[in-house]
Amino acid sequence: MRLNYGQSTTGEWLAHCGACPLPEFANVFNRAGIPFRVVNGVLGLDYTPVISLTNEVTHKRPEAVRAWREIEEWVKAAGVSRTLQHSRFGFLGNTYSGMLDMYSDFTMISAQTGLHVEVLEMCDLDRMLGEVTPQEMKAKLAEVHEMFQISGDSPSDPIAKKPTDEQLEWSCKVAAAQEKLVRAYDLDALSYYYHGAPGGDYEKLQGGFIVGHSLLTARGIPCSGEGDLKTAVAMKICDILGVGGSFSEIIVVDYIDETILLGYDGPFHIAISEGKPILRGMGLYHGKQGTGVSVEAKVKSGAITTLNVTQTGDGRLKLISSESESTNGPIMKIGNTQTPVKFRDHPDAYMTRWFAETPTHHCVMSIGHNASMFQKVAELMKMKHVVL
Repeated sequence: MRLNYGQSTTGEWLAHCGACPLPEFANVFNRAGIPFRVVNGVLGLDYTPVISLTNEVTHKRPEAVRAWREIEEWVKAAGVSRTLQHSRFGFLGNTYSGMLDMYSDFTMISAQTGLHVEVLEMCDLDRMLGEVTPQEMKAKLAEVHEMFQISGDSPSDPIAKKPTDEQLEWSCKVAAAQEKLVRAYDLDALSYYYHGAPGGDYEKLQGGFIVGHSLLTARGIPCSGEGDLKTAVAMKICDILGVGGSFSEIIVVDYIDETILLGYDGPFHIAISEGKPILRGMGLYHGKQGTGVSVEAKVKSGAITTLNVTQTGDGRLKLISSESESTNGPIMKIGNTQTPVKFRDHPDAYMTRWFAETPTHHCVMSIGHNASMFQKVAELMKMKHVVL
């Protein structure tokens, strides 16, 4: 788009002189210590028309689209900062013993994000469990049948079998109690882990966690396992932005397809699933005590972005993101969420770069290429952001 130079007046020129005062604002904001960003483009249109001297549109350019996209990202990023400042994160139980990368300072996280951490006990959930009615359990069972596919026995893993009626009913009763807990404490997210004494009531209770926490995550209340509060923050960031946010870690490297399988044996963000997630009965959870029902699923094929929220040696939170592609490669039938992810670099080169940034060992998968949006979130929250 351009002026009709031959017929423009001084008034017409001044009406279009939008960029002229911007250096004044930029200079003053800088000297006053006020952070700012400038978005350039033609607003009021969904494209930038290129007009000839005879006043005809010859073709369209992307300036307006780019500007609107950037403005939208800034608005969404501001929504993340604002929402976190008014969020309540539950912390149920403890952090998985010995996983030092996941230990978090609640005060540090509150100070840097504004969120409140509500420390919960297993007896709080157990109290809710005692209030679950048979009708509530049946309603949750109907919800589970609507959202999940109930598996048969795994063709390969003897501990991954068709869930028994008893396992499903227990998971649904626990899920109803989890929903009551969220409502009672007005939670916007939850991080949890509890192993309990072998054979104890709390071990049985935590064995039913995965289904209910997947249902909560799908409803905008992300739940992170192993007491990883920082990754709960990453999940919440993705959920606020509307791009999912599924809890994951490195499972294995496929050197034939040159992919890295990311996933977990815990909660899954159903909204970004490739097809209907599968429920499998687990004779034994890996790395945890107890048995129960687990989710087997993969993230939709196509563009994804991983997000990691880690803590640096000086106590600051840092975001690490990587734009990549979720592929339609094969996965194991072992009751875990798994997604084969192809990064721009060879897996070995990518992991070398990733590990050098000292991440927490969990990350979050979001759909779409979102590094630009995560960068804006980091800027508004005064956090460092690294794109790999």
